[in-house]
Amino acid sequence: MFGLYVALAAAALSLLLAILFLLKNKRIPIRDSRIAEISGFIRGGAMAFLRREYCVVAMFIVALAVIFFFLPSMGWRVSVSFICGAVMSLLAGFVGMRSATISNARTAQAAQESEIAALRTAFTGGSVMGLSVVGLGLLGVTVCYLVFQNTSILTGFSLGASLVALFSRVGGGIYTKAADVGADLVGKVEQGIPEDDPRNPAVIADNVGDNVGDVAGMGADLFESYVGAIVSSVILGIVSGGKEVVSFLFLLCGCGAIAAILGILYVRLSRRADPQRTMMGGTYISMLLFIVAALILDHLLLGSYMHFVAVLTGIVSGIVTGLSTEWYTSSDFRAVKSIADKSRTGPATNILEGLSAGMRSTAVPIVIIVLAVVVSFIVLGILGVALSAVGMLATVAAIIAVDAYGPIADNAGGIAQMTGLPANVREITDKLDAVGNTTAAIGKGFSIGSAALTALALLSSYTSSVGLETVNVLDSRVIGGFFLGGGLAYLFCSLAIDAVSHSAVRIIDEVRRQFREITGIWDGTAKPDYNRCVDIATGAALKNMLLPGSIAVISPVVVGIVLGRAALAGMLMGATLCGVLLALFMSNSGGAWDNAKKLIEEDGKGSEAHKAAVIGDTVGDPLKDTAGPSLNILIKLMSIVALLFAPMF
Repeated sequence: MFGLYVALAAAALSLLLAILFLLKNKRIPIRDSRIAEISGFIRGGAMAFLRREYCVVAMFIVALAVIFFFLPSMGWRVSVSFICGAVMSLLAGFVGMRSATISNARTAQAAQESEIAALRTAFTGGSVMGLSVVGLGLLGVTVCYLVFQNTSILTGFSLGASLVALFSRVGGGIYTKAADVGADLVGKVEQGIPEDDPRNPAVIADNVGDNVGDVAGMGADLFESYVGAIVSSVILGIVSGGKEVVSFLFLLCGCGAIAAILGILYVRLSRRADPQRTMMGGTYISMLLFIVAALILDHLLLGSYMHFVAVLTGIVSGIVTGLSTEWYTSSDFRAVKSIADKSRTGPATNILEGLSAGMRSTAVPIVIIVLAVVVSFIVLGILGVALSAVGMLATVAAIIAVDAYGPIADNAGGIAQMTGLPANVREITDKLDAVGNTTAAIGKGFSIGSAALTALALLSSYTSSVGLETVNVLDSRVIGGFFLGGGLAYLFCSLAIDAVSHSAVRIIDEVRRQFREITGIWDGTAKPDYNRCVDIATGAALKNMLLPGSIAVISPVVVGIVLGRAALAGMLMGATLCGVLLALFMSNSGGAWDNAKKLIEEDGKGSEAHKAAVIGDTVGDPLKDTAGPSLNILIKLMSIVALLFAPMF
């Protein structure tokens, strides 16, 4: 029980620091009334979207909770746990986005002083997201286990978190990329005006999207990843080692949260000139501290080093996957430079080079994931695989802090452009934003890698719960399920990308209409109707997120009932394989296209190469921020649904 109380203490400390950081940024006065006005537009649009999205998600939560209540194999305890997981995931996203919309204006203002001041303000805002995710996730899982002492009920908590994460990622991703694509294609390509030009009617919707997709959606995504890794390891820990192993797991997660806090404090106190090295230094410090803690805990509590080896396998594979992602998405390396170079010959070669780089980028992570699975399984069985996922995500607060800082810096740049701040301010925010694109891609690498390991652990739990000792890959039902799972991953991506395209068309038409009909936009005598674009993006996102989310929940149940439990196991395997590959490819391609555009912009905007790079970036946007990051939620959500409904098959 000692481990659970340490986990509770670490969760409480994380939440306390999140509150202190939020208040710290909020207390910074905004001295420029124009900055305050633009920031208010962004915050109002973001909160309006979140209120409408949460109302839609709440209907799904209530409907499923009622179903769970009346199913004999579940009952009121699963319903309560499911609601708690969903509410905490919603709360994590809300707090993170609230912090981001408070910090964006302060970051723009701080950039007038120095790059270090801007970095510190943006990172403090991002830290609120990371600390909230870990604090709420660890608190929820620990309390749920203490109260119910039942793994099926823990699965309900994880399902609630996964359902909210999927809707938040898909809905927020559709919103942000539809607004981004609409603003860029009409403003930058057709009209030749700068990014975030206040004359562009979609500019506020674009900046709102950074918060609802890249902050609230990302927060719910990593909340679900963190909770799923803990729950899967607890389930397998009870089966293989009993309460001693479970206590060790919670103690391990508590130490991971504390290590992440120390890494965050390092970044906040550092005065190094290189923002990327500073933030990645904080991430690596937290991981190193966690490795030492895991070694000591395994030796003292379990008299073994096998659990430590499994955890270390996850950490190392996460770092290597992150470095591989950086290699393909950072402007310092060959892949991005090659895309920028190919842009000189037009958008076609830009897109071809980006596709090639994204496909090539899957090779190293897949090899690393395979090695992590094999090594961790050899040392500790399927529990070792689950512990590898915990190792990847134990210090996730530091990873999220770095990830969430990016959209805040991006928003700060938009505010600087719209309010006419000096050019050097935009240079600072652009530099911080470019770093944010790379660090965000690294965070996605961790998330996708942990999703693969967690999904495999959940698959093992499912096969055990339905009595499948082995899965015969020559069984026609298993083969059929395998292909259905792989096809589902592609269908899900198609629906998400099509939703962005459909929504973007509506915004493009609206922006063109306003440019055509509101003639005073160009000479500054009239303001664009920003709210109209915000409303179009919101409505389109909420409408189009329902089908992909519903398919993810319904398909495992249908396949399990119609084709049987073995077919469902095959479906989960197919979805995991194709989902992981697609997620890596899409996230890395999109990140590479984005930074190739920024690399070209260092030499100026408006050239033919720049226009080609903008088109490439536009293609990559829904890949890296909508479909790609949603896939890692999809594969775990399907596994959790299968595990929870296992008694029916």
